[in-house]
Amino acid sequence: MRLSKEFEFFIYLLQKYATYKQMPANKVLELWNISRVFESQRLTDFIQDMYWVYHTERIENAFMDIDHILEYGVPLEGLGEFEC
Repeated sequence: MRLSKEFEFFIYLLQKYATYKQMPANKVLELWNISRVFESQRLTDFIQDMYWVYHTERIENAFMDIDHILEYGVPLEGLGEFEC
């Protein structure tokens, strides 16, 4: 069975973000699962929806956006227009 390119990127981003934060990947996933974007959407779902933006930019841009969401509950200005 082949994973979708979106899911493969999600796993890649999860692993890279965990390294960036010096946290185990399972703890990052737990944090992403309980965090919300715009008070309703799970962060994990938002990240998957943002595949077309995140995979074409520097990985650090995704990190900054995720950090901003975790702190403020919304993505960095200008990214919301790319929501799927």
